[in-house]
Amino acid sequence: MSSSNKILSIDIETFSSVDIGKCGAYKYVSSKDFEILLFAYRYNDDEVEVIDMTKEELPESIKKDLLDTKVTKCAFNANFERIALSVYLKQYLPPEGWECTMVKALTLGLPGSLDACGKALGFKDSDRKMKAAGTRLINTFSKPIKPTIKNGGRTRNLPEHEPEKWAEFIEYNRRDVEVEIKIRKLCDKFPMLPEEYKAWCTDQRINDRGVRLDKDLADSVIELSEAYSKSLLGRAKAITGLDNPNSLQQLKLWLSNRLDKTIEGLTKADVSELLENDIDADVRKVLEIRQELGKTSTKKYVTMQNSVCDDGRIHGLLQFYGANRTGRWAGRLVQVQNLPQNKIPDLEYAKDLVKGKDLDGIKLIYGSFFNTISQLIRTAFIPSKDNKFMVADFSAIEARVIAWLAGEQWRIDTFLQGGDIYCASASQMFGVPVVKHGVNGHLRQKGKIAELALGYGGSVGALTSMGALNMGLTEDELPELVSVWRDTNPAITKLWWDIDKAAKKCVKNRTSTKTHGITFKWQSGIMFVKLPSGRELAYCKPHITMNKFDSECIGYWGVDQTTKQWCEIKTYGPKLVENIVQGIARDCLRDAIENVVELGLKPVMHVHDEIIVDAPKSASLDEMVKAMCKVPEWAEGLPLNADGYECSFYMKD
Repeated sequence: MSSSNKILSIDIETFSSVDIGKCGAYKYVSSKDFEILLFAYRYNDDEVEVIDMTKEELPESIKKDLLDTKVTKCAFNANFERIALSVYLKQYLPPEGWECTMVKALTLGLPGSLDACGKALGFKDSDRKMKAAGTRLINTFSKPIKPTIKNGGRTRNLPEHEPEKWAEFIEYNRRDVEVEIKIRKLCDKFPMLPEEYKAWCTDQRINDRGVRLDKDLADSVIELSEAYSKSLLGRAKAITGLDNPNSLQQLKLWLSNRLDKTIEGLTKADVSELLENDIDADVRKVLEIRQELGKTSTKKYVTMQNSVCDDGRIHGLLQFYGANRTGRWAGRLVQVQNLPQNKIPDLEYAKDLVKGKDLDGIKLIYGSFFNTISQLIRTAFIPSKDNKFMVADFSAIEARVIAWLAGEQWRIDTFLQGGDIYCASASQMFGVPVVKHGVNGHLRQKGKIAELALGYGGSVGALTSMGALNMGLTEDELPELVSVWRDTNPAITKLWWDIDKAAKKCVKNRTSTKTHGITFKWQSGIMFVKLPSGRELAYCKPHITMNKFDSECIGYWGVDQTTKQWCEIKTYGPKLVENIVQGIARDCLRDAIENVVELGLKPVMHVHDEIIVDAPKSASLDEMVKAMCKVPEWAEGLPLNADGYECSFYMKD
């Protein structure tokens, strides 16, 4: 058998004292006590074999195949097997030559765990991962244990300590390969595009590269936060006389006595409302302390501390195809897709004050300590020594994509002419010129809120959720705002319902339909939505059902974004348009990352529509921005634009 025809399916069981859930896979495998315990594998259609690596090494033939990029290595969440085996072999295994069955499942709208994926595919219990047994066995052999008199004071279980369980562990390892192969054979009916495989390899290299952490900042933040919180609680204790003023029950009782009324709750809104009243100074101070303590959040800094590796970098921050409705990346560990904005002036000075443990200086200059450290989270990511960050992001990418897809010409013209879409939208809606900080400038805010809330079929509720009432708009104005926006965007409004009609026809008739360059097709119980890039979004088990308004809509099975459970989800035209637009924007980012890499630049992460590159001081930002602005061949006419900046730590310009 030639190496080009070899498929090596792999699953490993491992030991490490590092908590993989808290610290991530890269920190886990870099632990000094990390070892591979079991190596289950199968070549092509042979039987699954399990090597007990507590007794023997991998055969040289397998080592050779692991190093051969022409041999296809497959695993569920292949990133883990690849980096673990790199440690074992003491040689870097590049992603080329590996295939990830988890990613293949995600591209089909399936869950990202082996057990949940098998369940969603209707596998019988005998053909699914032994989840309950697996958890028990992993706790027994893959994690440190608490030393007791009964276990002789040992800190981990070896095979000889639990021989029956070890035999069961071997079978569990074997089963995982069998389940992975069964899932992969189903997924391989729908092969990944070459561009997508290339993007996955690039993603793996970005995660392998990691991003450098300003560990001094993270350590100082946590130390200062603990000291400041202790100080605040001490002051509250002195004022109230309570054993624990952080106790909700104790504090409510104290406040009820002092204010001579029953205090039902102490939510953020409750505290703000109480502070608006005329109250005694000591009560006010206690409420302000409560308010300040409520702002404390060092969770991301703690995660940074936990996950930083010996090389001073955090690896594995991104999950390819993490959002399986659109194919967008998802954040892992520090969750870089969900970082607070930075708006305070002179971030460098604020960092210096934190590192200098100057709490008084921070409060004097920036006010709230906890608000300050929240805004410094981004700045904890720093470039390599003697390098700089170059950050470039797409401008209003979703607004540009939906205008291009719908053919809303006035919007396309606005983008091509470099106009302000919020001003242009307000001008279209109200029939007067609108200039930011100029003539009719007050209308720009209405244009902005309408743009943010109404592009995907949103109505009064969406405007309210976006904070329209806090921007000076009244409830009476909102219905009219919705109507005017839709009237001035007829092509986008038509797009929603053309997509709705095409999708319903596809599901009802199990046929192919097409509108606005988007193709819908039914295949093997999945509705595929083909984007202009050629990539397809997948909706499992699509069917016609009824929505809460008693109207026909499309139902499908997927992972609920909130509950993370596999369940029925209902959708309709505007929501499908949102998925499609975000999918297209994602494909633009995919191609932009490849363009940037082709320049010889090294991205360390990307956040939404923004790429962050760790670059030598001589690197050209203009070249990077130009690479991002290159319109993909499949998106001819898309008014793509990007802008960028350089910085000595990650920040929002």
